[in-house]
Amino acid sequence: MAISMKEVENVALLARLKLSDQEKRLFSEQLSKILEYVDKLKELDIADVAPTTHVVPLENVFREDRVKRCLNPEEALANAPDRQEDFFRVPRAFG
Repeated sequence: MAISMKEVENVALLARLKLSDQEKRLFSEQLSKILEYVDKLKELDIADVAPTTHVVPLENVFREDRVKRCLNPEEALANAPDRQEDFFRVPRAFG
């Protein structure tokens, strides 16, 4: 399946890309080759192939939840460069 220059220009317009004539020709050739390859893949018999979401098995890598001691406000603010009572004091983001 050949991709025309007009189709490349349309895709470039949608992607807001400015392409030279040389780039349009190049992309037309490359996209056409990609679609030819996809057509070849359509010829494969995949009737006995189970659908998958990943090619390798996935396992839950999260650790188990554990209750830990929390920092009290004094410990949490011990190295704060500036604080006001039990809060970090930071510069204003908006004037």
